[in-house]
Amino acid sequence: MLRHLRPLATALLLLTVNCSLLTETKAQTPKTYTSSEILLGLKKLNVLGSVMYLAAHPDDENTRLIAYLANERLLETSYLSCTRGDGGQNLIGPELREGLGVIRTQELLAARRLDGGRQFFTRANDFGFSKTADETFRIWDKEQVLADLVWVIRQRRPDVLITRFPPDARAGHGHHQASAILAAEAFDAAGDPKRFPEQLQYVQAWQPKRLLWNTGSFFVKPGENMDGYLRLDAGGYNPLLGQSYGEIAARSRSNHRSQGFGSAAQRGEALEYFQPMKGDKATKDLFEGVDQTWNRVPGGAAVGKLIEEVIRKYDPSNPSASVAGLTKVQDALFRIKNDIRISSSKDKNYLWVDEKTKTIRALIQACSGIYAEATVTEPTVASGGEATIEYEIINRSNLPIKLNKVRVEKLDFPGDPFSFTIDEQRIDATQTTELTRNKRVNGKVMLKGLNNALISQPYWLREPGTIGMYKFEEPWTKKVANDQLRGTPENAPVASVYISCSLSEANGESFPIGITIPVQYKHTDPVLGELYQPLAVVPPVLVNLPPARSYVFADAQPKTVPVTLRAGRAGVSGRLALALPAGWTCEPATADFALAAKDEELTVNFQVQPLAGAAPGRAELRATATVAGQAYARGIQKIEYPHIPTQFLFPEAVAPLVKLDLKRRGQNVAYLMGAGDEVPDALRQIGYNVTLLEPKDLTAATLKKFDALVVGIRAYNTVDRLKTQQPEILKYIEAGGNVVVQYVVNRGTVMPEIGPYPMTLSTDRVTVEDAPVTLTKHQLLAAPNKITAEDFKGWVQEQGLYYPSKWDPKYQTVISSSDPGEPAKESAILVTDYGKGHYIYTGLSLFRELPAGVPGAYRIITNMISYGKEPAQ
Repeated sequence: MLRHLRPLATALLLLTVNCSLLTETKAQTPKTYTSSEILLGLKKLNVLGSVMYLAAHPDDENTRLIAYLANERLLETSYLSCTRGDGGQNLIGPELREGLGVIRTQELLAARRLDGGRQFFTRANDFGFSKTADETFRIWDKEQVLADLVWVIRQRRPDVLITRFPPDARAGHGHHQASAILAAEAFDAAGDPKRFPEQLQYVQAWQPKRLLWNTGSFFVKPGENMDGYLRLDAGGYNPLLGQSYGEIAARSRSNHRSQGFGSAAQRGEALEYFQPMKGDKATKDLFEGVDQTWNRVPGGAAVGKLIEEVIRKYDPSNPSASVAGLTKVQDALFRIKNDIRISSSKDKNYLWVDEKTKTIRALIQACSGIYAEATVTEPTVASGGEATIEYEIINRSNLPIKLNKVRVEKLDFPGDPFSFTIDEQRIDATQTTELTRNKRVNGKVMLKGLNNALISQPYWLREPGTIGMYKFEEPWTKKVANDQLRGTPENAPVASVYISCSLSEANGESFPIGITIPVQYKHTDPVLGELYQPLAVVPPVLVNLPPARSYVFADAQPKTVPVTLRAGRAGVSGRLALALPAGWTCEPATADFALAAKDEELTVNFQVQPLAGAAPGRAELRATATVAGQAYARGIQKIEYPHIPTQFLFPEAVAPLVKLDLKRRGQNVAYLMGAGDEVPDALRQIGYNVTLLEPKDLTAATLKKFDALVVGIRAYNTVDRLKTQQPEILKYIEAGGNVVVQYVVNRGTVMPEIGPYPMTLSTDRVTVEDAPVTLTKHQLLAAPNKITAEDFKGWVQEQGLYYPSKWDPKYQTVISSSDPGEPAKESAILVTDYGKGHYIYTGLSLFRELPAGVPGAYRIITNMISYGKEPAQ
């Protein structure tokens, strides 16, 4: 028999309910649960232990260990990544930097949805490969990153911290090493109330029991005895999930598609090793001395017994029979929370009570079979506009449930979880409100008043940061909002629908059930079927420049700069203008526009050219649309891949504007795309006719029509057909052709030799982008443009990567450079003659420098394409 909750419990129950059992799900098909998944959730209710895994990047985490800890040990398991992986390469598309960081954030969230973990971040920006922790800390704000780590530890209160890497050179990457150093410092600082005391008005100091390093054979010396390390077998099988933890881990890790981390499942024993680093030493188990029962909560022993009874009586063929028992557990938790509130104890921590209450609410929904969704018919709504939300509710059990009211909750400020307004629709008492078994109840509510045009921009991208750190100081004074954003993986939904139901008892009393669901855009793809994505708020007008394009002028001839306006709402009009640096002009100076329909587009072509007084080098242009006195200068970028929810970014409408002295030889360039880059568009900017070839077109007969073939980044890792077409490429070179191959990752090449003569690819690189360069007297540096040290200034992220460590004497070196304290690396550019033609391999990061408008990069690649050609007569 269900018992009537006292007023305090009722009020608390009607707070937000997350529609997930074990992990957070946003912008996904509404999650439903099998009976076995519900049982796993019930068992997890009775475990009060927490573990946090710390590393540097997406894909650094041990997904097998996370799956084991979350689903076998039933612990709250989280992964805290220092960065979002913005500085990596992208195997699935052209997005780099901020766009790639958004992709990799969502890949981590997709991984956690499979392995059962939670995800957190710091403000650190992945600025690219770093060789030492010292270099990393020169670019990161170490104290800010440490503060973020401490905040998340204090907020989540893990019993055990585990690092992926050692705090020394064995970590292999400066970010890896830095993450381990920071973890050790955070372990001490989190429990010290004198460190970051400003946090203590929202959280309490927390000292984890121990810090461990999850080591393995890849870190230890050959023959080193690991018997003294803690170890566990993470390769077990979970019958409730029907998978081993190795199988779950493979599916989880395979979500890191942008990094090419598709993984094969491992089955059977899988030993994990742990070296104690700080805190109480354990001899047999990671959680020795940690009470993981309800005894750690004052008055909680009785709760544990109630949960045991629910588990014992659980009927997988009728989960709804467990609702009565779960309401008893929830009632007990409300009493405990109230006792904590009125107690004299200074440690008024509600973490476990609150977390388990959220889980119970989700379990009640799952057991009762309530399905609910709230959708809109368009993916965007304009700031200040409105949209109709259609909701659907189905009771798929025999429980007597009534629908009481539906209300819309929306954010007033971007990302502020404590600032929302409510539009409420009460259900008319004269209408039938019974949620009859398997009968849909549909309705509509209006969404209005979303008045911030940046509310859907990822919160860490709303303000300019630094090379090493993101910034997200919000434009309001409620400091609690900043702290609540800190560490979170993504924005909160811009709007949610709260559904208030009640479960009728035989004695006439009722038990309230509250469900909160995000508002999503739902549509049906003819191939993929029903799809959901986040609702996005957009400005009234969007101002789009071509992505990742620099406008490069080697002469005074005008170039077309297309600016595409897109209406965020119907009936928007105003004036568009380009802001140019001194010495530049455009025609027209401004352009009036009027867009009648939402999503209507208009492209205005500006003719931009430098005047005699235009300064050489790199500047920028900015497009701005003015509507009713308000300036808008952001476009929209849609990131859409099948393994993650669709994401929207709102980049500023700016583009590099470059004036340089440039000569070139040859006109027609063939380009083979590899993992994806923007180099072809950059070559077009300097006057080349660029043809994108398919791998099947790489024949000597086809290639002879071109002055050069340029091979895109990682093509020899991703284009399998190159192993059959390579002889044709060599025939083209032998007959007088010119081939330029951009960097190739040293592992996973489609063939053993990528050039006409042997070379051994390696992980060697120069990470300091402005490292001094020594130039040889090689002809490649002499014509048609004289390359000097000035051409290597103003570079972004890193100078080059994946340099060969060995090469045949037939290859000639062209430049050398090094990171501080390292010997010179001479293989950034290797050139060889082959027959009548020429082959060039370069690890220089031209794929980053060209879209960024680095003048020297254009001069260098032009010399590569022109190499060996005589000036036009």
